[in-house]
Amino acid sequence: MGKKFFTILILAFILLLALWLMKRRQQQDLPASVGAKAVKALAVQRPWTAPDSSTLPGADQGRLIRYGRDLISSTAAYFGPAGSISKKANGMNCQNCHLQGGTKPWGGNFGAVFSTYPKYRGRRGSIETVCERINDCFRRSLNGEALDTTSLEMKAMEAYMQWLGRGVPKSYKPPGTAISELPLMDRAADPLRGAKVFAAQCQSCHGPKGQGAFLPGTKIYRYPPLWGPHSYNSGAGMIRISLLAGFVRDNMPFGTLHQQARLSDEQAWDVAAYVNAQPRPAKTFPQDWPNISQKPIDYPFPPYSDHFSQQQHKFGPFGPIKAANTQPGLKGPAGKSS
Repeated sequence: MGKKFFTILILAFILLLALWLMKRRQQQDLPASVGAKAVKALAVQRPWTAPDSSTLPGADQGRLIRYGRDLISSTAAYFGPAGSISKKANGMNCQNCHLQGGTKPWGGNFGAVFSTYPKYRGRRGSIETVCERINDCFRRSLNGEALDTTSLEMKAMEAYMQWLGRGVPKSYKPPGTAISELPLMDRAADPLRGAKVFAAQCQSCHGPKGQGAFLPGTKIYRYPPLWGPHSYNSGAGMIRISLLAGFVRDNMPFGTLHQQARLSDEQAWDVAAYVNAQPRPAKTFPQDWPNISQKPIDYPFPPYSDHFSQQQHKFGPFGPIKAANTQPGLKGPAGKSS
């Protein structure tokens, strides 16, 4: 009895210490390495949540962060076809993929951006900065052009992401800051089955032709186009169906929560296959994947370092590809090598 009580007492002390260090890290900028060790010691890790907007700083820094938030939420107003700064992007907003301004758990949020960047990315084949990652989204998901990395807009988005990730220890990725990895199916994802899921669950918001819907009286998308000329191009991350399927399962239909998924895993795979089988802007990035052995198993464009077909790399089944590819750096279907 005494030994059991002593063990429980030690575990309770570790938990309380970890919680105290997390709070102190947020308030007093504790060294990241100390905070990380404490957080990782927790037996049960809490999902990331965004800081309350009431804690935004004042003066110039607060205005910069708020501007960054507005750029993420209403990107098209600044860079879309009728943008006030540039008219080169496709009309989508960053928050069409990074939900609720990049604050929703499991919704493509920015909670771990500053804790994990700069970092090596296989797609680039080198270390990538936060600015480079933002510009990748502008060139791919928004089908536009890169921003000047010294511009006020780039600095504002960086400041907003840094504020969202305050208190997250360096190199730590809290639960809820990544897109879920769905279990692999033992069959290929089926666009025909996905079309039925889309008709039943998706087209009421995104339209029968995936064209999306604007906010009333605006040219800003409330529900983004999923294919067609104003959607993400063929170089975007969502072209991989594992990423799209994980995102869809946790967030769609609109308003779904990770803990209360309304689609099954199979439905998510199939509807992702249907969406990515539709036409969209074709844009090539010849510099991508300089080491083709680091391509994710569901990357839909050759060349490949294995013998599997482009069709199987696009729709699966992915189990045999994953089993055959044992080279270091090649990751599973949900995109840890991105």
